[in-house]
Formats: sequence, structure tokens, C-alpha cells
Amino acid sequence: MKSETMELHKKKLPIKVSCGIITLSDSLSKDIDGKEKDLSGQYIINQVSEKYDADYYEIIPDDAQKLLDTIEDMIEKGADAIFTTGGTGLEERDITIETLSPLFDKEIPGFGEIFRAKSYEELGAGSLLSRAAAGIYKKTLVFSMPGSPNAVEMGMGIIIGELGHIKKHAQK
Repeated sequence: MKSETMELHKKKLPIKVSCGIITLSDSLSKDIDGKEKDLSGQYIINQVSEKYDADYYEIIPDDAQKLLDTIEDMIEKGADAIFTTGGTGLEERDITIETLSPLFDKEIPGFGEIFRAKSYEELGAGSLLSRAAAGIYKKTLVFSMPGSPNAVEMGMGIIIGELGHIKKHAQK
């Protein structure tokens, strides 16, 4: 059931959303032509570009300081939303969630909840391994997704239709 109030809000949404995409990968960052092989990052760019602006794109190693520096750089340049892919697993090198969660001025728990619910429908209990998360940092939206192309496709399916609406509320 659609909300009339929400539909009215959507008519007044920002048209421009400047987006940054960060792929965390030790293997791609070492590959000179990794950008061509970054299926998840490219998928995010393609989805964002259909309606908004994919202004910034980086492939970085699984390194907390490099992630923080890249986030700060994208925010300084004007990113309204930043999408990360990779580094959300349970292995020692997976640092995305531990690095970003403390930064959040506000969490957006619904993203991770919906992501895991949809994952459960497809994967069953294997969805417990997902640590997809989102929050707001310096009025910038940050969405962190696993590195697999299927996970990114699912995550973007949750986000992209509401991105302008979420931006509007995050920047008030």
C-alpha cells in the first residue's frame, strides 16, 4: 500500500545526487586493469548513472586508513552518497563495517535488515554472513555492501529507488 504523503514527498526530491563508489579489494587493487574487472563497482556505477551522477570511483585495498581517507576525500569533493562494495565479511581482512560504523552520525538499520531478509529468501541461513550496513556521516549517505555482484545487485535494488528521498532527509 502506497502512502500519499510519501508520494508527495517524492515529487519534491532532489534531482541531483552526486555519488562515490569505492571497491575494497586486495586483489583488484594490485591489478593494473582492475577497473575493467570490478564487476560489482561497475554495476553500482551503471545503476547510479541511470538516474544520478557517478562522480567518484576508487578501487582500494582492504585498509582502514585508506578507506577513511577515500571517504573523507569524496565528501570534501561533494559526494551526497557513497557506496562501498567488499570488505563486509567475517574474515580478518574484512574491515569495512568496523571502520565505517563508528563514523556514523546516524545509522540506517533498515538497509541491512532488508538486505538480510531478501538474502534469507534466496540463500537461507547463509544470509547470517552478510553485514551490509548503512548510515549518515557528515550529511553524506554511506551504503556498504558485500563484494559479490549478486549481493550488489540486490543492495542497489533496495537503495536506488529511494536514494533521492533518503538524501533529502539526511541533509536536513
